[in-house]
Amino acid sequence: MNLLAAFLNRIASPRNLLILIVLYVLFPAYFLKHAEEDINQLSGKIIGPIDLTIGFDPERTLQMVADYSDTARSQYATTELTIDVVYPLVYALLFGVILTLLFRKKPYAPLSWLNALPFVMQGFDYLENGCIVVLLKTFPDTSYNIAVACETFKLLKWLVMLAVVGLILYGLVRLVIHKIREA
Repeated sequence: MNLLAAFLNRIASPRNLLILIVLYVLFPAYFLKHAEEDINQLSGKIIGPIDLTIGFDPERTLQMVADYSDTARSQYATTELTIDVVYPLVYALLFGVILTLLFRKKPYAPLSWLNALPFVMQGFDYLENGCIVVLLKTFPDTSYNIAVACETFKLLKWLVMLAVVGLILYGLVRLVIHKIREA
C-alpha cells in the first residue's frame, strides 16, 4: 500500500486530475452507455448491467443472466473483459489523485496510505467482473455460489466507494474550513 500511496503522491497534480476527470467521464457517458444499450437491444428488453445493481440478491443476478439473449451475454462478457478492465483503473487513479490532493501534507489526514483505498474498490470490482463473466459464459449451467460471490464483491465494492466518497467530502469540508481561516 505504501508504494501505491507514494506513486499517487508523485503523480497527483491539477493537470493529471483534469486528464483523469476527462477519461472518467468518457466511460459512463460514452463507452459504458453504448455497451449497456447494445446489451439491452440484443436482449430485446431493458435489463441493464449486473454491475450497477444495488443490494445483495443472487437470485436477481441469476435472473438477469437468464434474461440476456445469447448474443447479449457474449457482448456483456466482452465488455467486462475490455472496457470494464480499464474503467476501474481510471476511477481508482482518479479517486486516488483526488484523495492525495486533498490530504497531502495535511495535519488532519487520517492515514498516509488512505489515497490507495480506491484500489481496494478496484480489486472488488475486478472480482465482481470475473464472477459476472463466469455466470455469462456458463449459462445455463450457472452456479448459485458464483452469484453469491458476485453479489458479495459487488456489495464490498459499493461499501468501499461510499467510504471513498465520504473521505473526499470530509477532505473538501476541511479544505473549505482551512481556506476560510486563512482569509
